[in-house]
Amino acid sequence: MPFKKYMLTGLMVWLPLAITIWVLTWLVKSLDGVLGGVLYGIAAVAPASMGSSISRLANIPGLGVLFVATFMLVTGALVSNVAGRWLHKQWDGLFTRIPIVKSIYNSVKKVSDTLFSSNGNAFRTALLIQYPRAGSWTIAFQTGTPTGEVASHLGTDFVSVYVPTTPNPTSGFFLMLPRADVVELDMSVDQALTYVISMGSVPPATHLPVKAVPKPS
Repeated sequence: MPFKKYMLTGLMVWLPLAITIWVLTWLVKSLDGVLGGVLYGIAAVAPASMGSSISRLANIPGLGVLFVATFMLVTGALVSNVAGRWLHKQWDGLFTRIPIVKSIYNSVKKVSDTLFSSNGNAFRTALLIQYPRAGSWTIAFQTGTPTGEVASHLGTDFVSVYVPTTPNPTSGFFLMLPRADVVELDMSVDQALTYVISMGSVPPATHLPVKAVPKPS
């Protein structure tokens, strides 16, 4: 029926744009809300002549995004010099001495340093692995290699991988697999994520030769 066909076609055209706008709108409102709360707090303790002006700033849409971006840039510039690195070291030392807080802070810091390091390999390679059983294949991302006590038990020829869930890739499973059991893919991480999120309905566009996958043992 043409009516149904046209409706589905129109939906496919506008749905990605609508979701993108919704996500961006949510992000802007969230950041504006955080900044607005800070500005209202400052206005409450500031002199009356300044309080009204500060309150008006809280109502400017998009100011939170601009403030956060500027704050990140200024922070990065400061930490890039000797004095900034010293202050950052003192900051780290303070939070690593607070009970409970130090466990959370150190864990998040190690993860962020690994993910955003320009020299790191985390989430830079898409893999094909057998999961949750032999003969069943899924997409995974290499996060590194086992080290320390874990490596002493497993050996050196293992890789650490993250298996994302569908359609929400922010949750998943951490596995350590023999290197011989994983197939490195030529697709980019963005293509692999799209493939996972779309539940396989949007395959990556590639003209590369197909690699043979190992048979399940």
